[in-house]
Amino acid sequence: MKSINPYTNELLFEHHEDSAEKIHQVIEKSHQAFLSWRKTGFEERAKKIMKVAQFIEKEKNEFAKIMTLEMGKPISQSIAEIEKCAWVCEYYAENAEKFLEPKSIETDAQKSYIRYDALGVILGIMPWNYPFWQVFRFAIPTLMAGNTVLLKHASNVMQSSKNIAKAFEYAGLGEIFQALIISSEKIEKIIKNPRIKGVSLTGSKPAGSAIAKIAGEEIKPSLLELGGSNALVVFEDCNWDSTLETIVNARFQNTGQSCIAGKRLLIEESIFDSFLKALKIKIENLKSGDPLSSETYIGTLAREDLAEDLEKQMKKSVEMGAEILIGGKRNAAYFEPTLLTNVTTEMPVFQEETFGPLLIAVPFKNENEAIDLVNASDFGLGCSLFTQNLDRAERMISELNEGAVFINELVKSDPRLPFGGVGISGYGRELSEDGILSFVNKKTVFLKA
Repeated sequence: MKSINPYTNELLFEHHEDSAEKIHQVIEKSHQAFLSWRKTGFEERAKKIMKVAQFIEKEKNEFAKIMTLEMGKPISQSIAEIEKCAWVCEYYAENAEKFLEPKSIETDAQKSYIRYDALGVILGIMPWNYPFWQVFRFAIPTLMAGNTVLLKHASNVMQSSKNIAKAFEYAGLGEIFQALIISSEKIEKIIKNPRIKGVSLTGSKPAGSAIAKIAGEEIKPSLLELGGSNALVVFEDCNWDSTLETIVNARFQNTGQSCIAGKRLLIEESIFDSFLKALKIKIENLKSGDPLSSETYIGTLAREDLAEDLEKQMKKSVEMGAEILIGGKRNAAYFEPTLLTNVTTEMPVFQEETFGPLLIAVPFKNENEAIDLVNASDFGLGCSLFTQNLDRAERMISELNEGAVFINELVKSDPRLPFGGVGISGYGRELSEDGILSFVNKKTVFLKA
């Protein structure tokens, strides 16, 4: 396995895959660690998790640099990602005990309640686009619930995976959290291991389907976060300045490589041309360049083949009639910030997830047409509405087939709020109270004298 810098194409690290014997040993260590970790009090768990937070804060510049080198994320965004990971540690250190407190239920019993018991070893299969955050948002609540975690990270960010494991080892959790260096071909056998009690995957629809099938056959719980094609719905009464700024960030941060990025811009017909004119200027002013420069906002995509895939989606759509308003050029793994118009719902750039700095713009006549366009995608991770008419916005919420609706803000993950989607965006919820309940046994207790 190799980590290759997508900006320079130079080899950064080579990683030797774990042997079958080592994988077996790691799983057994994780199981044995679970038997004691599940009995550890919340105060002790919180202290350990806060040590993780302190370590990544101390090492954030070095860890962020490795992240940027491995997958091209602009360095300022890599640093912010690690700081967010420290936040999720703090959040669950403070709230896990409250979330998992037994819940009393009034029945005809002398005492009846629900308690929440950890399941055991949970496998996390994580992607490369947020090498730290995706892992932490899954692992921290899972660990605070009393489970142990095995991480299978994306092959191009294995050094980041090792750095994450280093943070947990520093906190005395080296067997509570372990990182596997394995290819995707070995995942099925690991899920089928009796010691593995659940699996969480963030990735593509094909990967999610495959993992869900294996977990289903083994009767093991799974959680899937499979991407999105979020809509940004702009009404004529929006606050133009803040809406333009938010849309640029929603689409182009992390060089557009985000499941919750705003990918389909829907603009009320009366302002369509003028709004696009203003947006075009904003996009033109985005600074591209070396991801290690603090001034860079647009880096490269994580691999050249990903840029090629995005280019194919764009070219096919152009063949079908889409027009390039700005951008549209690719150089190796770099893809220019791009805006397409004259897009129809049948085009790949509308129907498929575009994982890179490409935004499409589609006009709508009224509220009902906007709802229809939002729901014309099989994805359902989230969408944003931009309007000063909050009554209209709240009226629309129930009509939108989305896991989240943000009003006058981009869709974002927040430890305090449930995160997940519907449709082919997956199932289950991470973060908040819901996230810590993803891998627990909700055990009914009924006592009658």
